Amino acid sequence: MKIHYPLLQHVGAPAVPVVAPGDTVSRGRLLAEPNGLGANIHAGVSGTVEEVAGDRIIVTGEEKQRADFIPIDEPSDYLEAISEAGIVGAGGAGFPTAIKIKSLKNAKMVIANGTECEPMLQHNIKFMQDHPDVLIRGLKYLQEITGAPIALIVLKEKNKAMAQELHKMCTQEKRIRIKLLPDRYPAGDERVIVRELVGLEMKPGELPTENGLLIQNVETIKRIVEAIELRKPFIDKDITVAGRVRNAQKGRPFMDVPLGMPVGLYIEAAGGVIEPHGEIVVGGPFTGKSGTFSSPVIKTTGGIMVGMPFPRAEKVFGVLACECGAQEERLYKIAREMGAKEVIAAKCKRMEEVNGRFRCTKPGICPGQAETVIEFKKKGVDALLTGSCEE
Repeated sequence: MKIHYPLLQHVGAPAVPVVAPGDTVSRGRLLAEPNGLGANIHAGVSGTVEEVAGDRIIVTGEEKQRADFIPIDEPSDYLEAISEAGIVGAGGAGFPTAIKIKSLKNAKMVIANGTECEPMLQHNIKFMQDHPDVLIRGLKYLQEITGAPIALIVLKEKNKAMAQELHKMCTQEKRIRIKLLPDRYPAGDERVIVRELVGLEMKPGELPTENGLLIQNVETIKRIVEAIELRKPFIDKDITVAGRVRNAQKGRPFMDVPLGMPVGLYIEAAGGVIEPHGEIVVGGPFTGKSGTFSSPVIKTTGGIMVGMPFPRAEKVFGVLACECGAQEERLYKIAREMGAKEVIAAKCKRMEEVNGRFRCTKPGICPGQAETVIEFKKKGVDALLTGSCEE
């Protein structure tokens, strides 16, 4: 089986390969190092390097794989372990975790983001159900690293039962608390979390770490614990398969999937697609990107969604882009797949350009869009595609 390791699985620049074609690699072997902002990339499986292409390393995997791995070198401290393990934000953002921690100013609080922001995703909740002790240990490590006096575990209200179980486990943990957020998208957005929990309305482009707050996805914390306790590099990923899949229509989590494996393998493991089916979306329903059965699982992969075939609509489409949901490029693609005669774009009126990127001024609080819709109609639009903050 061909295993693909893209050299860009994080925020920053593509990693630089440290292997060559013909090299034998074992699970956990370092494949590529960061070039400036970035993270180490390690092999999720054992095999032979077949190709070092422009944007990826391709490995032919051995027929029989083992669960053990080459550990990272003995680190001098916890932060070095996190860095050497190549840990990045596993919730989808992909920012290098060690660098994020180092940027924290006047640490006030560490927050474990367990909101599982996008609909249908379930792997974060399964991890917390199966290994709540790991999450708690991870928060303690982060408190030790940062000096933050308080830690929070944040979940959506629909996971109240899970919150109650965590609360029982934390009765003796005076510095760890459990909080619930409303069941709406994008509850897991860092600025939404800060606004709802702390009452601070951050400006577009402002970071929680500038305000003494460190927010980490719960799987990121899981990988931190593995790096510190096992010296394990970031070589496995938790994912959810959902959509038009026989045994996973409402979502089925797969835990500790080796990086680089093709997503189609897990669609088949969940029973295969239901025909007719549409595109394969890698990521969540709101912000995922179009992929294929051969798309590799990478550090930021969360969902593998199999959609319905797009309905045909040979109309003039208006696309209303929102930072919280589908972006303009994604909406354009969907409109064209539906047979749009013409596509006219507009942005949500809360979008504001910051450093060349459009950001929402109040994520999770949708404004009315009547003026935009009226303007669309004047331009001959007869079908509308939009992202949304609501599930």
